[in-house]
Amino acid sequence: MTLQTPPSPHIHSGMRISGMMLRVIAALIPAIICYTWFFGWGLIINSVIAILTAVASEALMLKLRKRPLKPFLGDGSAVLSGMLLAFCIPPLAPWWITVLGVAFALIIGKHLYGGLGYNPFNPAMVGYVMLLISFPLEMTSWMPPLILEQLEIGFIDTLGMIFFSHFPYGLSIDALSSATPLDAMKTDLGLSNTVSEIIESNALFGDFAGTGWEWVGNWLLLGGMYLIYKRVISWQIPLALISTLFVISAFFFLMDPDTYPSPLFHIFGGATILAAFFIATDPVSASTTPKGRIVYGIGIGIIIYVIRAWGSYPDAVAFAVLLMNMAAPTIDYYTQPRVYGHVRGKD
Repeated sequence: MTLQTPPSPHIHSGMRISGMMLRVIAALIPAIICYTWFFGWGLIINSVIAILTAVASEALMLKLRKRPLKPFLGDGSAVLSGMLLAFCIPPLAPWWITVLGVAFALIIGKHLYGGLGYNPFNPAMVGYVMLLISFPLEMTSWMPPLILEQLEIGFIDTLGMIFFSHFPYGLSIDALSSATPLDAMKTDLGLSNTVSEIIESNALFGDFAGTGWEWVGNWLLLGGMYLIYKRVISWQIPLALISTLFVISAFFFLMDPDTYPSPLFHIFGGATILAAFFIATDPVSASTTPKGRIVYGIGIGIIIYVIRAWGSYPDAVAFAVLLMNMAAPTIDYYTQPRVYGHVRGKD
């Protein structure tokens, strides 16, 4: 067997995998703090559960595959996958939801294909889609912003709700939860309400998207710009994804603003910013060529809007990313850059 590599030059980026993962985790922290401010302690608790489950699943699979533990557990990839999935799970979801999703993501979505560097799909999105399809009730029980603060429900109370389903004041998860802004918009539009009527009559909506969600999106955007500045990710995928979604949603919004929400609603109302900078840019499952990244980001943006506007799911980020993960190898094949030293017209 011969090892095939691209032609020279070969330039090392100077950054280890662990360094990349730590910077991505650091870029998430401001958004996590903002999320906790608006939606309570659930994300912090779910993140701890997710990280412990991710590390345990990674260690188990490495042991079964007879691989060394230290280099793979220390690279931070399992921790990051757990944190990204925890970000996508409702803050008061039962603890076993997080455990099942993260274990599925690491075992099936990652190690089934050979581990880091071989997985064709983003592991966090594999785990999320499994949970969304298998447990739709638990995965759609989101919190209205600041409701836990208004009810004076603290960290200990949140632990009791997540681990023991013990809700204070005789409340239940149904009493505390509501739809996300995307879900509320999609449902109310189906009842023949206009976009402006929906926004004016529902306290979930803020200036242009959802209350609280707008601020979380702003901090994710800031974290994403930090990653581009530090060259942890490239600019092509975020720019192509966000620009495509903006252009398509603006076109339909200008055609019929009573039926189609504004572009800012689509960008800040769901997981678009999280996907653009933290999920779609996964260096393993995403396209890797400069032109391919643009095509890849455009594809995700198109699929997100199509499913949101005419599909069954209000937020289509996970499905869009996984579908384009499948297309990434083909995109890279047809967008390979010119070989260094190639002279036009010669073999």
